[in-house]
Amino acid sequence: MASSTETSIVWLRDDLRLDDNPALSEAAALGLPLTVVYALDEESEGVRPLGGATKWWLHHSLASLAGALEAKGSRLLLRRGPAEQVVRELAAETNARHLFWNRRYGRPERTVDAAVKAWATENGIHASSYQANLLFEPWTVRTGAGGPYKVFTPFWRACLAGADIRDPLQVPGTLPAPPKSTRTTQAGDTLDGWELLPSAPDWSGGLAAVWEPGEDGAGRRLKDFLDGPADEYGTGRNIPGVEGTSRLSPHLRFGEVSPFRVWRQIRRRYPDKVPADVGIFRSELGWREFCWHLLYTNPDLATRNYRPDFDRFEWEKPGKDELEAWQQGRTGYPFVDAGMRQLWQTGWMHNRVRMAAASFLVKNLLTDWRVGEAWFWDTLVDADAASNPANWQWVAGSGADASPYYRIFNPVTQSKKFDAAGTYLRHYLPELADLDGKTIHEPWKAGVELEGYPGPLVDLPESRERALEAYQKLRDS
Repeated sequence: MASSTETSIVWLRDDLRLDDNPALSEAAALGLPLTVVYALDEESEGVRPLGGATKWWLHHSLASLAGALEAKGSRLLLRRGPAEQVVRELAAETNARHLFWNRRYGRPERTVDAAVKAWATENGIHASSYQANLLFEPWTVRTGAGGPYKVFTPFWRACLAGADIRDPLQVPGTLPAPPKSTRTTQAGDTLDGWELLPSAPDWSGGLAAVWEPGEDGAGRRLKDFLDGPADEYGTGRNIPGVEGTSRLSPHLRFGEVSPFRVWRQIRRRYPDKVPADVGIFRSELGWREFCWHLLYTNPDLATRNYRPDFDRFEWEKPGKDELEAWQQGRTGYPFVDAGMRQLWQTGWMHNRVRMAAASFLVKNLLTDWRVGEAWFWDTLVDADAASNPANWQWVAGSGADASPYYRIFNPVTQSKKFDAAGTYLRHYLPELADLDGKTIHEPWKAGVELEGYPGPLVDLPESRERALEAYQKLRDS
């Protein structure tokens, strides 16, 4: 039965927080009985299903959010199914006359949102959407000719020269209670019933040991970063054996912290002048923005080359053994293998190592970048629809502002330069722990057979030449 009292709905997606949540703040200010709903949509056309690692994160993030909402006098309602159908049914059940959400930027998601807004308007429901998860929305940053930017540096320069970045909103003091019709658990799904967590086997122990999903975890991660490695980010971000990065990426991916809050905390910490190293970190936030701008104008970014000329590139289909060796960290090149094992154990990989591991697959093994993108989509806790494909295309040379195809990361050189003492390698490759700081980067030169660690999967110089020949053939065609 529909309630006789008008109510409102906040429809959450990748904005699982109370702080700086414009949709939630507007609904709280309205004061009507409020239903806060998260719809697990795996059925709407074009919406990409989550990978295993992001499902794990989502489970724990939703559990954290549910507790935070209850502490404010509200609750989180869970529904599974096509989002448009879920919202329409819920609005009818609760007699909702106001609908709030924060905007999304992928084409399938925008299509769903537009359909909901059109339906709401036809039925006398006020539907309002807000900017919450990007500092600069894609249609607001354009070249002088009116088109989208294709190169990062002028894009970011244009962003910073534009309108001031707004201050974040505070957490509402209290939230209106939900209407009686949605207060019971029978009105929605249970989180455990969604079966987002892995089982048979449960491979998530390493993730749980490293991460704290949820808004509180995001706040602590941001504080620890600004208190620690932020001032030396320019150099520290390249050293995988130290805690030199923010590790905010999964928290930003699920909207447990807003980029506006991150930006404001930096300004508060450095009110007069932002140090150069912290400025480099802010440009990484800019790269995230750039990736979303690319996806907005190129909705097939995960499946189609940004540069159409790469459609003629002759990728080689990897053998099952080769692909598994890369996935499992058994290529014989320690820098690549340590990264792939870090990924499997923790759901995350240091960015310097990501580039080397991706380059090895795409260039030394001549494997289509989409194969690697799909693996990262399933195994990264920070995999999102924009950054994951954009970064893979950057490495492959097929993307916007891409690394030239002939730039092939040498995993041995990278290892010696950025993990000279082998600290990172020893942590994830215990079978190499006894090798000295020189040999550990090239264990096949140890002069002894290493139990449990393979020899090189391919010859680096030969595979590099093969990749360059394939690229030259593309240019000549």
